[in-house]
Amino acid sequence: MFSVEAKIVHPMHGAGTIQKIEEKEILGVVKRYYILKLPCNDMSVMIPVDAEASVGIREIVDESVIENAVRVLRQESTKMDKNWNRRYRENMEKLKTGDILAVAEVVRNLMRVNREKSLSSGEAKMLANARQILISEIILSCHITQKEAEKLVEDAV
Repeated sequence: MFSVEAKIVHPMHGAGTIQKIEEKEILGVVKRYYILKLPCNDMSVMIPVDAEASVGIREIVDESVIENAVRVLRQESTKMDKNWNRRYRENMEKLKTGDILAVAEVVRNLMRVNREKSLSSGEAKMLANARQILISEIILSCHITQKEAEKLVEDAV
């Protein structure tokens, strides 16, 4: 179990700081929840404490792993399926892992595709979400602003 002030990552929402742990009754069931404050959009997310392992919650990575993620952003794009639907599913599986290097790969590939031609609305939304996940972890790991993190990602791709 994580404690208040811990910096953690939710695979589908990104990195944040646990503001508090509280009990809430939802649909007649009382559970403990992490109240996670995300740095990018001033949003809070409630995560059930008992779902920690099944969701894939983890601590943020250190700066050396961020450096590896930036290297991934600079690498050549990986070959992706031409069918947007299959490509979407493959990228979603990568995001669900919560692995920052996989997230960086999705961001890199979709940003480059988007530069060549417009993404489908589903992929555009996925790119925005993946960027936010990546940027939020960079902000907390490297102790930089959102603008600096966004520039780091943009310059690397």
